[in-house]
Amino acid sequence: MDKVTKKEAKNVEPKRTKSTKKVNRTDREVESREEVLKTKQWEPSSLLPDFKKQSGWAYRWIRVSLLNVADNINVSSKMREGWEPVKHSEHPEIKLVADPNSSFKDAVEIGGLLLCKAPQEMVDQRNAYYKQRTENQTEAIENHYMNQNDPRMPKFSDGRQTTSFGKGNK
Repeated sequence: MDKVTKKEAKNVEPKRTKSTKKVNRTDREVESREEVLKTKQWEPSSLLPDFKKQSGWAYRWIRVSLLNVADNINVSSKMREGWEPVKHSEHPEIKLVADPNSSFKDAVEIGGLLLCKAPQEMVDQRNAYYKQRTENQTEAIENHYMNQNDPRMPKFSDGRQTTSFGKGNK
């Protein structure tokens, strides 16, 4: 065998045997790759559509009618709390058929529910108010319950009770 230098080895084409095949090498730029699209699976639609929520706003579905009877008391109380109807033009991604009998024109209303929004700060204040009110009521109930405790029949045991089995002391 002849010794081959590195410089000569670069210029020499490798010997091919019967088992080796020439590989077709093309540039990646020339190759085209077809994108394989997955077929979308069917799933039942939700009753209320998904939509893009704007930052700084809280969203809520408010009942405007029940069994085709208007619920004006509920709607007016929510409006006084600061909720305002969302216009369909603000969320064009919501697909719906407009109800010709609706009292909220150009608003998102589905099945007696009206999409409304309020500033997030106001909703946080409302939640803090109701959280504090719940804590106060819970504390008052617990205090009232414990005031009715009778030592002859305690509501909670102190753990000082002993239980004995058998005849006891002789």
